[in-house]
Amino acid sequence: MSVLTACSAGPSNRPVIAVKGEGDQPVDQSTLAGPQPVPPLSEYKADSLPWSPCNEQMKDRFGADVPQGDQKYECARMTTVLDPPGRPGRGTIGIALTRVGTGKSALVVVNDPGGEPGTLKAARLAAALPKEILSTFTIIGMDRRGTGRSDGMACVPQATRAQLVEYDPAETEQSTLVVAAGEASQECVLDLEGRLTAFDSWRAAADLERLRDYLGTDRLNAIGLGEGSRVVTTYAQRYPNRIGRTVLDGAPDPALDQVGVLESRAVAAEATFDAFARDCKTRGCALSNPREDVTALLAQLRTGRVRGEYVDLTPGSALNAILAGLTDRARWPALADALVKARAGDSTGLFALLEPLVNDLDENPPRFDAGLIIGCNDTATRIPPDRVKALTADWQSKHAMFGAVFARMLLHCNPFPPPKAEKVDALKSAPPIVVLSTANDLSTPAPGTEHTAQRLPGSSLIGWQGSGHGALTLSGCATTAVRDYLIDAKVPSNGTVCPP
Repeated sequence: MSVLTACSAGPSNRPVIAVKGEGDQPVDQSTLAGPQPVPPLSEYKADSLPWSPCNEQMKDRFGADVPQGDQKYECARMTTVLDPPGRPGRGTIGIALTRVGTGKSALVVVNDPGGEPGTLKAARLAAALPKEILSTFTIIGMDRRGTGRSDGMACVPQATRAQLVEYDPAETEQSTLVVAAGEASQECVLDLEGRLTAFDSWRAAADLERLRDYLGTDRLNAIGLGEGSRVVTTYAQRYPNRIGRTVLDGAPDPALDQVGVLESRAVAAEATFDAFARDCKTRGCALSNPREDVTALLAQLRTGRVRGEYVDLTPGSALNAILAGLTDRARWPALADALVKARAGDSTGLFALLEPLVNDLDENPPRFDAGLIIGCNDTATRIPPDRVKALTADWQSKHAMFGAVFARMLLHCNPFPPPKAEKVDALKSAPPIVVLSTANDLSTPAPGTEHTAQRLPGSSLIGWQGSGHGALTLSGCATTAVRDYLIDAKVPSNGTVCPP
């Protein structure tokens, strides 16, 4: 440990170390047997990376949606090993980082690959967390490899991306979707060449270890959000003696293949839409009957699409916009307003929900591409089109609004090379890890998050009975429990339930 810590002093011009070397040797887990205490906090080396003020750059990237408050941001870039499967330990990649807060300990935030880049998500989180967290920790957001400014990907041609997003899942003929998925794969293979298969959660976990080394700490304190939790749990499995204070806010199901994952997401999307409808009624929003209104809007769009700059509004893109709006609980009023206006011929609200997905926006690459490639590299599931067709009919009958959308997503990965399986040992012992689940979470459904908690020894599960993607900052109960754990090492009772 002391050798790694000593290496962390000084600027970032040192040579990149191969991730498959000394630091990745198997750990004798017998030395970690039995319950472990919450790790102590240690100071990080604040000058080990070339940090510089970047408030204006961050504001440009946030666009119109800048977090409230007077946070001061600093940005840096870290070089790490690309390590593609065919060329282990070779190549380099730049990782974008942002830090905010005045605390002496570091707390790293990792987000979904298809969501807001981690640097921006961490800054948004910092503005909403209890202020004492920012005086205890410096929050460090990482644009995971292939996203945001970490050599972010935009390899799917614009017209192809639009086709994939616009496709009406209710269509009986799926050949156009199969062709579009093939074009996306072909262009990304050509554009990224040997790098394509290096963008996955396994290698993102090695990037976290590289960052911990730079920060000069024995252990990594981290928050994994949604699919970002996969990176953090992979880190824990690969580097069990490096686990610090860790929070997972929504986590993908480790036991399901992609068919199971996508059907569970369809189930959760239906439940989340029902929660949105109830919220609409409580607020007295202008949607008289949300399900009927959406069905009518889709029928309207089937008679004629609405032309847009980067993507047209079709039944498929409208459903993708609705899913994006449902994911972010704070945007439910805006989603309701967008649906009302779309029925009346004004589609600007739905286009605004789609834009980060399909457009290079405010210096952030389209989220669709990174979500597609990292998602396909993280699963070996490849389903033949005929079976997808059968699953579509089945899911459409069981999950009326969103079943077909998620079933057709199974076609997206088919043309991509399946990943090489990386061996990772199950954790036998770990410090307490706090896991938050959200009752209606269409990105990382609650049952999957609960399965993750069951596989983490000593974990403490908190179930928020609310809706949207993630509980942190939305549930006062869950946020207070996380604050007490991160600052005071107070582990919440496993099975704690937080009201909606």
